[in-house]
Amino acid sequence: MCGIVGYVGAQQANGRPLEVVMGGLKRLEYRGYDSAGVALVPQEGRALATAKKAGKLANLAAELEATPLPAATAAIGHTRWATHGAPTDVNAHPHLSEDGALAVIHNGIIENFAELRAELEAAGVTLTSETDTEVVAHLVAAAYATTPDLTEALRSVARRLHGTFTLLAVHVDAPDVVVGARHDSPLVVGLGDGENYLGSDVAAFIAHTREALELGQDQVVTITPTTVSVTDFDGNPVEARRFTVDWDAAAAEKGGFGSFMDKEIHDQPHAVADTLLGRTDTTGRLVLDDLRVDEAVLRQVDKIIVIACGTAAYAGQVAKYAIEHWCRIPVEVELAHEFRYRDPIVNSKTLVVAVSQSGETMDTLMAVRHAREQGATVLAIVNTHGSTIPRESDAVLYTHAGPEVAVASTKAFLAQITAAYLLGLYLAQLRGTKFPDEIAEMLDALRELPEKIQAVIDGAGHVREVARSMADVASVLFLGRHVGYPVAMEGALKLKELAYIHAEGFAAGELKHGPIALIEEGQAVFIIVPSPRGRDSLHSKVISNIQEIRARGARTLVIAEEGDSDVLPFADEVFYVPQTPVLLAPLVSVVPLQIFAMELATAKGLDVDQPRNLAKSVTVE
Repeated sequence: MCGIVGYVGAQQANGRPLEVVMGGLKRLEYRGYDSAGVALVPQEGRALATAKKAGKLANLAAELEATPLPAATAAIGHTRWATHGAPTDVNAHPHLSEDGALAVIHNGIIENFAELRAELEAAGVTLTSETDTEVVAHLVAAAYATTPDLTEALRSVARRLHGTFTLLAVHVDAPDVVVGARHDSPLVVGLGDGENYLGSDVAAFIAHTREALELGQDQVVTITPTTVSVTDFDGNPVEARRFTVDWDAAAAEKGGFGSFMDKEIHDQPHAVADTLLGRTDTTGRLVLDDLRVDEAVLRQVDKIIVIACGTAAYAGQVAKYAIEHWCRIPVEVELAHEFRYRDPIVNSKTLVVAVSQSGETMDTLMAVRHAREQGATVLAIVNTHGSTIPRESDAVLYTHAGPEVAVASTKAFLAQITAAYLLGLYLAQLRGTKFPDEIAEMLDALRELPEKIQAVIDGAGHVREVARSMADVASVLFLGRHVGYPVAMEGALKLKELAYIHAEGFAAGELKHGPIALIEEGQAVFIIVPSPRGRDSLHSKVISNIQEIRARGARTLVIAEEGDSDVLPFADEVFYVPQTPVLLAPLVSVVPLQIFAMELATAKGLDVDQPRNLAKSVTVE
């Protein structure tokens, strides 16, 4: 969850180490924002230069302006999302050894920290914070005292730790060295010219280089201005895979919008279009180059299980409807944190699809490992290259949404659904459950979606106006049927995340089975109305739902397809979206709900990019 940056360079001029680290932390602030801190390694001297402050990164920036730090060649920085200990100055990272010569920053949770803390206290070490990270700093210092090699000291301590961690360490004896270690938590290397970088995300160094190295599980990396060396925890050399980041720093900036979330909502047409690019060959057949799974394996699949959390799980729910319809394969959608604890029935004929924006969601990663242990084929749908989940999966289907900074996911959700549609159509092509012209027709319909999404965004003035007028609302319910049901749940989640009010999504057919008891005078209810077109339409049934709740005093906020006049007599507000094939409708119908939640929260004066208590990537269980 926390943001981590490391830098080492040959030149001290112009305060570059601090500039690089603070710039990286700014781009990573969405990962953790309870407190922030830096440690610089001066070229000369017996103590590190450090600063750390509770609260947003701006607090640390003000501290550094008031009390500048000396020139240095290496630096590490951290933005924290609190786990052990409150978000205070004392608990902020970096944490130092007793002599102030060594500093450590950490992302993750050390599960055996209490045992290790007791060991240190018994040895006479005084700990000043409540964190698990300070324990690591003292352990590394003790190991360094025995073997004055920072890399070996960190390796020896890493072997003792249980839990999840990315660790960065610096020492005054090595002013041109930063060492990092990772276990079940992300860490990537940025490759520069006369300088190198470490980060929990490529955004940490994207302003300076696009060339990077993937680090694998249980590996330690040592960077100097001109070298990068990687070993496993036992000291054996490892060859890390090099890759090039396909976006630049500008993609992580607001671009003139008032918030990252607003920018990312506006990015959605491009996110969907880019996810569709390059997926067909010269004959029009789908070719998903990242799959890396033998076609014979996919043909014999008799069950698909989608594993995900939060918004990604709702993308999986949409995928279920489409894949089952197109491929005639049963699809289950599991919350990743429940999957391995219920003894799921998984075998070599099971395809597990892991959905994660960051590719580092710990619950999903643990589920991936369990599925592979049971013999399943695992395919990852992720947005972040170089992340852990695709590396540990049998295949990967990358979305191309670009960096998503706002904690509440928007464009990643649409890109995940798009990728799932591509997977469903590819399986239908492979298994012969759809004719080629049917697949081509659906691909053409998908390619029309970016323009339709743009139309929803451009015409969202009414949504924004209604949202601002409802800034004092205490509760909003959401109803949907078929693919509208996961859209309703996602709309409720967005409102909970951003506005901190009661919001709940229901299957509309469940209304009479209990939830209608919640309806009272003035209760706000969003209803996602299915298209009236097509066979077996649920349109009339949902219209009946609107009538039922309107008769009981509800305020009805209706999302309907353009041209649907049947909703008008029963809707207090109507937000129209373009006509779209039924299974593809979530790509347009969810957008007004995203905008509504963002605008209402903004009207309440809340930070829509960094909602309280949340972090972008949940890298602990």
